Amino acid sequence: MLYAILAYHEEQAVSALSPDEDAALMAGLMRVHDKIARQNRLGPAARLDGTGTAVTLRGPGEPIVIDGPFAETKEQLLGFYVLECDTLDAAVAAARDLQRVNRSAVYEIRPITLYLPGAAVQDG
Repeated sequence: MLYAILAYHEEQAVSALSPDEDAALMAGLMRVHDKIARQNRLGPAARLDGTGTAVTLRGPGEPIVIDGPFAETKEQLLGFYVLECDTLDAAVAAARDLQRVNRSAVYEIRPITLYLPGAAVQDG
């Protein structure tokens, strides 16, 4: 089963990190990434650019493109992971490892149904 782990943060707090603080945070996260990768469970992971660079496609009928993220919230989606885990508990355990390093993050865990061109839909 694939799981998405979505990383939410207060964007201003993340952007306020000094280069040394950011490097230390990323070094800690890379140790967790390495642990998950050694278990052959780590898929794509990404750090998203700031919400100031985001656009949203919205609207019924012919949608329009608007500036900014899709929701007005205190915390923004700033990154994500895709993990292969046998159970939800295993995905939660991986998210706990990430959160131990990145204490300000909120991690949302969701099962993924994978869609690939030309392939049958896989049930989660």
